[in-house]
Amino acid sequence: MPFTPSEKDRPELQKIIDGMIDAGFTGVAVRVQDERGPWEGSSGLRELSETAKPPTDGYIRIGSNTKTFAATAALRLVAEGAIDLDAPAAEYLPGLDIDHEITVRMLLQHTSGIFNFTGEYYDDGTFAPGIAATTAGREWVDNRFRTYRAEELVRLALSKPARFEPGTDWSYSNTNYVLVRLLIENVTSSSLPDGMERLVLGPLGLRDTSLPETETALAEPHAHGYYRYQEDGGEERTVDVTRQNPSWISTGGDMISTTHDLHTFISALTGGKLLPAPLLAEMFRPHPKAGYGLGVFVQDVGPDGGKVITHNGGMAGHAALMYSTPDGTRTLTAALNYVDDASMSMAQAFQQATGALVQEVFGGSEADVTTMSPSSADV
Repeated sequence: MPFTPSEKDRPELQKIIDGMIDAGFTGVAVRVQDERGPWEGSSGLRELSETAKPPTDGYIRIGSNTKTFAATAALRLVAEGAIDLDAPAAEYLPGLDIDHEITVRMLLQHTSGIFNFTGEYYDDGTFAPGIAATTAGREWVDNRFRTYRAEELVRLALSKPARFEPGTDWSYSNTNYVLVRLLIENVTSSSLPDGMERLVLGPLGLRDTSLPETETALAEPHAHGYYRYQEDGGEERTVDVTRQNPSWISTGGDMISTTHDLHTFISALTGGKLLPAPLLAEMFRPHPKAGYGLGVFVQDVGPDGGKVITHNGGMAGHAALMYSTPDGTRTLTAALNYVDDASMSMAQAFQQATGALVQEVFGGSEADVTTMSPSSADV
């Protein structure tokens, strides 16, 4: 249904997303659902070589929002009695040498200590590389159509020293969610796309959300994502990386969706339509170090004790935002495009932009809102 400008005009939101373009994003599309109804707006360019604006509900690579979908699918299997949250994950992952102290819950909450296959940042500032991810510059560009098997990513991670003993700390690791992928596939005896269709996408009618596996294309309409790197001689190049083989990130961040489907998903999840109340409470119980539950962040948005359930994600020139009140009545979803690079130069702009949007939509203070940058969310 088309929006009537007199009813749906939100100049305060349009000003923020216009400001995001001034801050360096190439394209932004935002959807808000609240007591005033739905609102959609966009700013910037669909493609650097064109003048058209981004579609308000185009397809976007959603990055680490994938983790929330995967966690929801796993928890629905818990509700069905097929998985025990506190059982050793190794029981569901035969053939992989996983520490038997690591539980399914630890994978979902990033407390397993398993090395992050896209590279590990340590507290002393050092970086241990993994595969050629977007921190690798030209090497990632040259390899962006390569196919990785999920088991290959896991075995690389397991060949590295663990970051800490299982359950003793918290550290964000994409490997955890590749293991969740394999776990779901083993338990359901089906591919993750088939399992996700039965457990999440089908029940919600999310026809514009998919797991592309090795498919490189992004359906129309969509805005484009870019990556900047230096040639050996020091010359800087910017390339369109909208087409890429997302198996390099796997369930760490490979899904495709739209702002409308993300709204439908997060509002259904927080509104109790996907999980029984006790499991939803488990999902929303945050780890004290990072405010991370099981596949979601639980964030404070103001001095009055308000909270939002969220997960953001970035994936090589594409990023998505997904926020909801705990009851699902107010949501913010967005598709962002930008020029990515190994130095994560858009990280500060990402933090500021999401803080401003959350403040406007949920009434919080920017100082109270923590977000993950479009690159750090995935690599």
